[in-house]
Amino acid sequence: MLRRLYDKMMALSASRHATKALACVSFAESSFFPFPPDALLVPMVLSSRARWAYFALVCTVTSVIGGMFGYLIGNVLTNEIAAPLLDAYGYGDKFADITRRFNEHGAWIVFLAGITPFPYKVITIASGASGLSLPVFIVASILARGIRFFAVAALLYWFGPPIRSFIERRLGLVVGVVALIGVAGFLAVKFL
Repeated sequence: MLRRLYDKMMALSASRHATKALACVSFAESSFFPFPPDALLVPMVLSSRARWAYFALVCTVTSVIGGMFGYLIGNVLTNEIAAPLLDAYGYGDKFADITRRFNEHGAWIVFLAGITPFPYKVITIASGASGLSLPVFIVASILARGIRFFAVAALLYWFGPPIRSFIERRLGLVVGVVALIGVAGFLAVKFL
């Protein structure tokens, strides 16, 4: 089953719709969708190594735009729905304190979450909910997402054939490790 899925991802990565799919997944992952763009970025770079920088740029730009959409979701839903409910239940002061602390370190939080497997959509929505400065959010997002996607794509460009060979020989292990990283990220969100 994993082999068929891998083969389908490799076929999609070489199709004429690959860049559009990468852009859509990258946008959605930054605001509401749990599917990381790396699942498309990796096979796309492995299929067409000469275009690694282009794929990384598409991923970065659409991820930042998706992050701004997540910011909007957090800002609108918090101001219109969550804040009145928190006030009604007497938690408005706690939320204000959390917001203040988030804004003190918001640029670093956005940056660190943007380069790690931590679910970035949580940070984009939290940034909007806390009212983090939008320019600060955008700059931190551009730097973090750019570093993440360009680093992944560059490593695949430089070490592509051995990495592809490793993935194809140990597909189950690779999928398991990626799944564990994803679960760890979601658990971090739940318990932090």
